[in-house]
Amino acid sequence: MGLCLPCLGEPVPPSPDPEEKRAKLAEAAERRQKEAASRGILDAQSVEQKRKRKEKIEKQIATSGAPPEGGLRWTVS
Repeated sequence: MGLCLPCLGEPVPPSPDPEEKRAKLAEAAERRQKEAASRGILDAQSVEQKRKRKEKIEKQIATSGAPPEGGLRWTVS
């Protein structure tokens, strides 16, 4: 009584299109990546703005040439 056999009259369900399946898997991977990146962060938009601002400042420093004497740079985080 524990055996379950598929009905002989039912057709096998069609498998999804490989391209459609790939697209869904890619979307799921991107969603998981975003969730993992923002885990523990309450305001993800603020963090993204700070990161962009920091990259912009670093790029300006790199293009401006050598730092002033001593080469020390103070940062506040």
